Amino acid sequence: MVDAADSNELPLESEAELEQRAAPMERLVTIYGGSGFIGRHVVRALARLGWRVRVAVRRPDLAGHLQPLGAVGQITAVQANLRYPASVLRAAEGAEVVINLVGILHEGGRQSFEAVHAFGSKQVAQAAREVGARLIHGSAIGADAGSEAFYAKSKAAGETVALEAVPEAVILRPSVVFGPEDNFFNRFAALSRLSPVLPLIAGGHTRFQPVFVGDVAAAFAKAVDGLARPGTVYELGGPEVLTFKQLMELMLAEIDRKRLLVPMPAAIASFNARLLELLPNPLLTRDQVRLLGYDNVVSEAAKAEGRTLEGLGIQPTALGAILPGYLWRYRKAGQFTRPEAA
Repeated sequence: MVDAADSNELPLESEAELEQRAAPMERLVTIYGGSGFIGRHVVRALARLGWRVRVAVRRPDLAGHLQPLGAVGQITAVQANLRYPASVLRAAEGAEVVINLVGILHEGGRQSFEAVHAFGSKQVAQAAREVGARLIHGSAIGADAGSEAFYAKSKAAGETVALEAVPEAVILRPSVVFGPEDNFFNRFAALSRLSPVLPLIAGGHTRFQPVFVGDVAAAFAKAVDGLARPGTVYELGGPEVLTFKQLMELMLAEIDRKRLLVPMPAAIASFNARLLELLPNPLLTRDQVRLLGYDNVVSEAAKAEGRTLEGLGIQPTALGAILPGYLWRYRKAGQFTRPEAA
């Protein structure tokens, strides 16, 4: 069985790449939002490369799970709140590189897309400029100021303010990210244990290019080491382009469950999402329904210009190499169940 946690290995580096780094523990990077799904893998990748990592989060007391990812004293959590610029600036002081990974999938309370993705990104970018640090900004494929989805609009706004403050900033846009703690396959696999039916919103025709979180972390590590082109937007996708329906079929085959996949018009999905939004952690929101109307794949322009994982020297990891390492827990008998042969 594949151990997904251990499969996040960075590619072997050339002597030229190694020479670009100083001795271990002499250089500092600050990561805003470093305790989240992608963040913890980025922290781990940079710690392996010898960087000192300062993780800026709202609740440092809840970031203890990051400590074992590095040597003693190598990883430190500090308090920073995007609503308070002074705290954001303090967290950036002394850093050579600043990474912004703060993001939300749905709004709640003060955590709005505008507050987090736009205003928050502006505070981080201005802090990076103030301390003279390089900026690496985490965004998402589909970021578009003209999108009907507020998530995509706010992501585009975040990119704009980042580049306005630091024109040499590197923007990394991953597609749907998968891995042991992901919010995609885990969510639908959990739902399949409760419901005999899985909805295919907008018919399930939307295309995705799922990218392994370890590859995304490796891309951030490459950018931190100065191996990405300044002022460039990179689009990160895996080796496979699949429709939403195909992804659900793949997930169900992996967990050895048979469920009815029912196409659901966007209007009905939006009505149901309105009700689900009343939950503290909704399974679906109206904005996510809008997002599902757009393909989430690497553009042809990015491929042609080398603004991809391959352009950074990273070979994308296939879904089949990682999914068995964490979806086994959704099978009827867990790790003791083997999916039936097709």
